[in-house]
Amino acid sequence: MRNPIQTGHSDVELEAVAGKLGVMFVGATLPTPLYPLYRETFGFSAVTLTLIYATYVLGNLAALLFFGTLSDQIGRRATSLPAIAVGIASTAVFAAAQGTPWLFAARGLSGFSTGLASGAATAWIAELYATGRSGGAARIASAANILGCAAGPLIGGLFAQFAPAPRETIAAPRPFAEVNLRPRIGVPHGIRLQFVSPAVTGFATFSLIGFYSALIPSLLGESLHLHSPLLAGAIVCELFLVAAVVILTSGRFASQTATLGALLLLPPSVWILVGAELAHSLTILVFAAALGGLAGGLGYRGSLEVINRIAPADRRSEVVSSYMIALFRYR
Repeated sequence: MRNPIQTGHSDVELEAVAGKLGVMFVGATLPTPLYPLYRETFGFSAVTLTLIYATYVLGNLAALLFFGTLSDQIGRRATSLPAIAVGIASTAVFAAAQGTPWLFAARGLSGFSTGLASGAATAWIAELYATGRSGGAARIASAANILGCAAGPLIGGLFAQFAPAPRETIAAPRPFAEVNLRPRIGVPHGIRLQFVSPAVTGFATFSLIGFYSALIPSLLGESLHLHSPLLAGAIVCELFLVAAVVILTSGRFASQTATLGALLLLPPSVWILVGAELAHSLTILVFAAALGGLAGGLGYRGSLEVINRIAPADRRSEVVSSYMIALFRYR
């Protein structure tokens, strides 16, 4: 028998959990404008950079597969605190990096920390929010995620350019000796068909966002001959900031409308980004980032809202983590 879930919230508790989620994703995108500098300093190839990005995926996937159900068993807070510690360790390794292997380690830790935190915090927000208002909970969780992603590259760019406990919602957490950590993707049989559409939408949406955030720093340097880390960070920040604004202001649109709009915007978003590279145009690149943010915000908010609505209360973190696996390769 699984543990009962408490519902209801205070604004302070909700803001604290949303803030924690946002801070975790600041760490995930903080190094984005720094990779060209790392390449110049450590002398690794574009292939190695791709592998460094992929290390995030491995860490994220390990956390979601092995620990995606953990907060359903031991509680949201008990899962979130180690995630914060790992995130701090990741940032410290990035800051102290003395060679390419350090970047692999830091990126893997970053993926693990955000994977561990995302399922637990998203489920926590849904439970702290008023019962039956999954749309609002989805907006809060997705906005916290995206705002963190927006702040990360801007902070990283600034440093590179210029620098020399909320209440638990699991009523009776299990003892650690009873915790089940076998790897699995947990989608209850009764909601599997409903799960497919938001998972596919999330995958497509974050494929676009990952494509943008990975390409923009290199595109600026190699095609536009603009080598400012702050500019790179600002444009990636724009991408996520537009997505956050869209998430917070699109509540009047049904989740189906939001996801359909996102899917329709994906192709032109890619075409315009390619056009910016071919035309060597910063103006087109800024517009492309804004359009990509619009698509990303609609797709993430709409798909997460559906996930929150269909997830059983006693398996919420498990279902959210399964959804995150569809998104896991995006940063």
